Amino acid sequence: MKKVYYLSSCDTCKRIMDGLSPLDDFELQDIKTTPITKAQLGEMKKLAGSYESLFSKRARLYKERGLAQKTLGEADYEKLILEHYTFLKRPVFLYGDKIFVGNSKKVVEAAKETIHP
Repeated sequence: MKKVYYLSSCDTCKRIMDGLSPLDDFELQDIKTTPITKAQLGEMKKLAGSYESLFSKRARLYKERGLAQKTLGEADYEKLILEHYTFLKRPVFLYGDKIFVGNSKKVVEAAKETIHP
């Protein structure tokens, strides 16, 4: 599977995707206009190892809701990601049985080396 979950209004997502282009054979899913499904999130979790690793603690809603002061479990992370797209750490690249989550230099470089060796 070759897929990218991203936010079209996110400049960081755009910059990373431009840096990894061409992405011609990738399915692109803007998570704001086409929300991720429980099944899609489950597939991401299977590859990433946990819902927490897919969760963005930098999301504005994370701070607004005071979630940093709460103890969250895997079920909480899953529920929150499905509830609002900003809780998904992005972009998420699926490439075969590999997943690349987020925008850290290390993750982007690993994605680049895998997608365009």
